[in-house]
Amino acid sequence: MITYKYVNIVLFCDYTKSLYLRKIYTALCEKLRRQNIDFYIEVIKFAYLVGKYQLIKQNIMTLIESIIARAKSNKQRIVLPESLEERTLTAADMSLAEEIADIILIGNPDEIHALAEKLGLKNIGKATIIDPATSEKTAEYAELLYELRKNKGMTPEKAAQLVMDPLYFGCLIIKSGDADGQISGALSTTGETLRPALQIIKCSPGISCVSGAMLMITQTPEYGENGVLVVGDVAVTPMPDAAQLAQIAVCTAQTAKSVAGFADPKVAMLSFSTKGSAKHEVVDKVVEATRLAKEINPEIKIEGELQADAALVPSVGQKKAPGSEIAGHANVLVFPCLEVGNIAYKLVQRLGNADAIGPILQGIAKPVNDLSRGCSVDDIYKMVAITACQAMDAK
Repeated sequence: MITYKYVNIVLFCDYTKSLYLRKIYTALCEKLRRQNIDFYIEVIKFAYLVGKYQLIKQNIMTLIESIIARAKSNKQRIVLPESLEERTLTAADMSLAEEIADIILIGNPDEIHALAEKLGLKNIGKATIIDPATSEKTAEYAELLYELRKNKGMTPEKAAQLVMDPLYFGCLIIKSGDADGQISGALSTTGETLRPALQIIKCSPGISCVSGAMLMITQTPEYGENGVLVVGDVAVTPMPDAAQLAQIAVCTAQTAKSVAGFADPKVAMLSFSTKGSAKHEVVDKVVEATRLAKEINPEIKIEGELQADAALVPSVGQKKAPGSEIAGHANVLVFPCLEVGNIAYKLVQRLGNADAIGPILQGIAKPVNDLSRGCSVDDIYKMVAITACQAMDAK
């Protein structure tokens, strides 16, 4: 009877208090092991794992729901230029049905409506559909592209040709103030997505490099914001110098606010050294980047250089960086280079069973996001909401 009682305590424990749960788990397993009751030990292990699964699922749903709710609260105009791609059109239909954004599709209306009918989509009629071949604004956008790029060798003829490309056309809509953000990549490469964005929309004031942030939803609620961390750069700039790394830090903190909803981003600039414990030029770069980030945004809460454990674990942070407000409490992690960032997030995702949402491109004056060509309909739908949140913040 006592054993059943203990098992039930674990089964019905509040799983959001995972540190408490682990203490119960460890104590009960030891007690039952002394009684040689292996079966019940396995039951408790199962209950513990179920609890952790429920926790990460809850964190994912809470974060996504908050992003979608914010998108709905102030609908933005989001361009989907790959309108004849089935996953994209299905996600557009979902976005229109849920009213998370006003969708602009680029392409031939007859072809788009025919595909929507084939897929059984009921809401595409609510979208704005613009065909570059017939739009009355095509000539105006071509002239704008020529003016923006004439010093880089752009000719009127080349501009007239490029404006027919949906990715260029979408960025020109945004530049003209007729839309707020764009998403592509289900069919296009990252280069094809970024090129028109950087040529037309350009970087945010004071920013010269684009980077990619990832929302990491982990099974460890004692770290970050109840297990949620925002990390960068994981996608774009291979070997940033100190000035670029500072910009990445500022942009990633802003993404933590605008997308993840962090009220108080705490940024850790990661390295293999903590506060001078090692000497190397790459450590010097992180230290200098931390100083420059404070110059860009004097209000940013940032600390560097910190090792990952010093950034996340309070006891380690207190020991290695005593007196630091950030050490042991970071919820935003900035990696020293893309190689480290990309490897790190994928290791956490695969070995730690974390959920990764992104990459979310940052540093562009108006949001343009890049999808994986293996993306799902749900990925695109979430990215519409994320881009809408970024667009609100960019205004």
